[in-house]
Amino acid sequence: MSAENPKTHVAAAVAAGLSAAQPPAQSKPREEDPRARAARRALELREQTSSDDDGIDKFYIDPKIIPDGWSYEWKTFTVFGKENPSYQVAMAHKGWESVPRSRHPHLMPINYQGETIEREGQLLMERPLEITQEAKARDLRIARAQVRGKEEQLGGAPSGQFERDNKGAPLVNVKKSFEHIPIPE
Repeated sequence: MSAENPKTHVAAAVAAGLSAAQPPAQSKPREEDPRARAARRALELREQTSSDDDGIDKFYIDPKIIPDGWSYEWKTFTVFGKENPSYQVAMAHKGWESVPRSRHPHLMPINYQGETIEREGQLLMERPLEITQEAKARDLRIARAQVRGKEEQLGGAPSGQFERDNKGAPLVNVKKSFEHIPIPE
Protein backbone atom coordinates (compact mmCIF):
# COMPACT_ATOMS: atom_id res chain seq x y z
CA MET A 1 0.00 0.00 0.00
CA SER A 2 1.01 3.53 -0.69
CA ALA A 3 2.12 5.73 2.15
CA GLU A 4 -0.25 8.47 0.98
CA ASN A 5 -3.89 8.10 2.01
CA PRO A 6 -6.34 8.76 -0.89
CA LYS A 7 -8.91 10.22 1.51
CA THR A 8 -6.37 12.76 2.69
CA HIS A 9 -5.65 13.73 -0.95
CA VAL A 10 -9.41 14.27 -1.68
CA ALA A 11 -9.87 16.26 1.52
CA ALA A 12 -6.95 18.51 0.62
CA ALA A 13 -8.34 19.04 -2.92
CA VAL A 14 -11.80 19.94 -1.58
CA ALA A 15 -10.22 22.35 0.89
CA ALA A 16 -8.35 23.96 -1.98
CA GLY A 17 -11.59 24.35 -3.95
CA LEU A 18 -10.87 21.61 -6.48
CA SER A 19 -12.97 18.58 -7.24
CA ALA A 20 -11.46 15.19 -6.57
CA ALA A 21 -11.76 14.31 -10.28
CA GLN A 22 -9.85 17.41 -11.51
CA PRO A 23 -6.11 17.62 -11.18
CA PRO A 24 -4.68 20.96 -10.05
CA ALA A 25 -4.63 23.51 -12.93
CA GLN A 26 -1.39 24.08 -14.80
CA SER A 27 0.31 27.35 -13.98
CA LYS A 28 -0.16 30.11 -16.57
CA PRO A 29 2.70 30.64 -19.02
CA ARG A 30 4.99 33.41 -17.87
CA GLU A 31 4.28 36.79 -19.40
CA GLU A 32 7.06 38.50 -21.32
CA ASP A 33 9.41 40.54 -19.19
CA PRO A 34 8.07 44.14 -19.13
CA ARG A 35 11.51 45.58 -19.88
CA ALA A 36 12.02 43.31 -22.88
CA ARG A 37 8.52 44.16 -24.16
CA ALA A 38 9.20 47.91 -23.69
CA ALA A 39 12.52 47.64 -25.55
CA ARG A 40 10.86 45.75 -28.43
CA ARG A 41 8.07 48.37 -28.68
CA ALA A 42 10.59 51.25 -28.56
CA LEU A 43 12.46 49.68 -31.47
CA GLU A 44 9.20 49.38 -33.48
CA LEU A 45 8.39 53.04 -32.82
CA ARG A 46 11.87 54.22 -33.81
CA GLU A 47 11.60 52.35 -37.10
CA GLN A 48 8.35 54.08 -38.08
CA THR A 49 9.04 57.65 -36.87
CA SER A 50 11.92 60.07 -36.92
CA SER A 51 13.32 61.98 -33.97
CA ASP A 52 12.14 65.29 -35.47
CA ASP A 53 8.34 64.85 -35.42
CA ASP A 54 7.70 68.59 -35.07
CA GLY A 55 8.39 69.22 -38.76
CA ILE A 56 6.30 66.37 -40.16
CA ASP A 57 3.30 67.26 -42.33
CA LYS A 58 0.50 65.11 -40.93
CA PHE A 59 -1.52 65.72 -44.09
CA TYR A 60 1.19 64.59 -46.52
CA ILE A 61 0.07 61.83 -48.89
CA ASP A 62 2.80 60.08 -50.84
CA PRO A 63 1.98 60.63 -54.55
CA LYS A 64 3.02 57.01 -55.22
CA ILE A 65 -0.10 55.70 -53.45
CA ILE A 66 -2.53 57.82 -55.51
CA PRO A 67 -4.02 55.71 -58.32
CA ASP A 68 -3.22 56.83 -61.87
CA GLY A 69 -5.74 59.27 -63.28
CA TRP A 70 -6.94 60.41 -59.83
CA SER A 71 -6.15 63.31 -57.51
CA TYR A 72 -6.36 63.34 -53.71
CA GLU A 73 -7.09 66.36 -51.54
CA TRP A 74 -7.99 66.88 -47.90
CA LYS A 75 -11.40 68.53 -47.58
CA THR A 76 -13.12 69.88 -44.48
CA PHE A 77 -15.37 67.29 -42.86
CA THR A 78 -15.98 68.67 -39.37
CA VAL A 79 -15.38 71.97 -37.62
CA PHE A 80 -15.26 71.69 -33.83
CA GLY A 81 -16.74 68.20 -34.21
CA LYS A 82 -19.77 69.37 -36.21
CA GLU A 83 -20.37 68.28 -39.80
CA ASN A 84 -21.45 70.74 -42.51
CA PRO A 85 -23.82 68.84 -44.84
CA SER A 86 -24.21 71.71 -47.34
CA TYR A 87 -20.43 71.84 -47.84
CA GLN A 88 -20.35 68.06 -48.28
CA VAL A 89 -23.06 68.34 -50.97
CA ALA A 90 -21.05 71.10 -52.72
CA MET A 91 -17.96 68.84 -52.73
CA ALA A 92 -20.02 65.99 -54.21
CA HIS A 93 -21.29 68.31 -56.97
CA LYS A 94 -17.68 69.17 -57.80
CA GLY A 95 -16.89 65.46 -58.17
CA TRP A 96 -15.21 64.77 -54.82
CA GLU A 97 -15.77 61.38 -53.15
CA SER A 98 -14.20 60.04 -49.97
CA VAL A 99 -11.24 57.67 -50.35
CA PRO A 100 -12.15 54.30 -48.81
CA ARG A 101 -10.06 53.25 -45.82
CA SER A 102 -9.78 49.76 -47.33
CA ARG A 103 -7.59 51.18 -50.12
CA HIS A 104 -5.01 52.64 -47.69
CA PRO A 105 -5.52 50.97 -44.28
CA HIS A 106 -2.05 52.11 -43.17
CA LEU A 107 -3.34 55.72 -43.01
CA MET A 108 -5.68 54.97 -40.10
CA PRO A 109 -5.29 53.29 -36.69
CA ILE A 110 -5.63 49.51 -36.53
CA ASN A 111 -8.85 49.54 -34.46
CA TYR A 112 -10.52 52.32 -36.50
CA GLN A 113 -14.07 51.29 -37.41
CA GLY A 114 -14.92 53.99 -39.99
CA GLU A 115 -14.88 53.52 -43.76
CA THR A 116 -13.11 56.81 -44.59
CA ILE A 117 -9.69 58.36 -43.96
CA GLU A 118 -9.92 61.31 -41.57
CA ARG A 119 -7.41 63.58 -39.85
CA GLU A 120 -8.24 66.45 -37.52
CA GLY A 121 -11.59 67.24 -39.10
CA GLN A 122 -10.32 66.71 -42.66
CA LEU A 123 -11.48 63.93 -44.97
CA LEU A 124 -9.26 62.48 -47.70
CA MET A 125 -11.20 62.78 -50.96
CA GLU A 126 -10.58 61.89 -54.60
CA ARG A 127 -11.80 62.84 -58.06
CA PRO A 128 -10.54 62.27 -61.61
CA LEU A 129 -7.28 64.12 -62.25
CA GLU A 130 -8.52 65.75 -65.46
CA ILE A 131 -11.43 67.37 -63.57
CA THR A 132 -9.00 68.72 -60.95
CA GLN A 133 -6.71 70.10 -63.67
CA GLU A 134 -9.66 71.81 -65.38
CA ALA A 135 -10.76 73.36 -62.07
CA LYS A 136 -7.24 74.64 -61.34
CA ALA A 137 -6.95 76.15 -64.85
CA ARG A 138 -10.34 77.85 -64.39
CA ASP A 139 -9.28 79.23 -60.98
CA LEU A 140 -6.04 80.57 -62.49
CA ARG A 141 -7.95 82.31 -65.33
CA ILE A 142 -10.30 83.94 -62.81
CA ALA A 143 -7.42 85.09 -60.57
CA ARG A 144 -5.50 86.59 -63.49
CA ALA A 145 -8.62 88.39 -64.73
CA GLN A 146 -9.12 89.89 -61.25
CA VAL A 147 -5.51 91.13 -61.16
CA ARG A 148 -5.83 92.66 -64.67
CA GLY A 149 -9.06 94.38 -63.65
CA LYS A 150 -7.44 95.95 -60.58
CA GLU A 151 -4.40 97.06 -62.60
CA GLU A 152 -6.72 98.79 -65.06
CA GLN A 153 -8.54 100.49 -62.20
CA LEU A 154 -5.25 101.75 -60.74
CA GLY A 155 -3.88 102.99 -64.06
CA GLY A 156 -6.99 104.49 -65.61
CA ALA A 157 -8.86 107.59 -64.55
CA PRO A 158 -12.61 107.99 -64.92
CA SER A 159 -13.72 110.75 -67.31
CA GLY A 160 -13.67 114.19 -65.74
CA GLN A 161 -10.63 113.45 -63.55
CA PHE A 162 -6.97 114.22 -64.07
CA GLU A 163 -4.95 111.61 -65.87
CA ARG A 164 -2.84 109.36 -63.68
CA ASP A 165 0.51 110.08 -65.16
CA ASN A 166 3.42 112.39 -64.55
CA LYS A 167 4.68 113.92 -67.81
CA GLY A 168 3.92 110.76 -69.73
CA ALA A 169 5.18 108.35 -67.01
CA PRO A 170 2.51 106.41 -65.14
CA LEU A 171 2.09 107.19 -61.44
CA VAL A 172 1.05 103.61 -60.71
CA ASN A 173 3.70 100.96 -61.15
CA VAL A 174 2.64 97.43 -60.22
CA LYS A 175 5.63 95.11 -60.03
CA LYS A 176 5.23 91.41 -60.73
CA SER A 177 8.37 89.74 -59.57
CA PHE A 178 9.24 87.10 -57.06
CA GLU A 179 12.23 87.22 -54.79
CA HIS A 180 13.62 84.66 -52.42
CA ILE A 181 13.12 85.56 -48.79
CA PRO A 182 16.03 84.62 -46.54
CA ILE A 183 15.05 82.22 -43.80
CA PRO A 184 16.87 82.87 -40.51
CA GLU A 185 18.35 79.83 -38.84
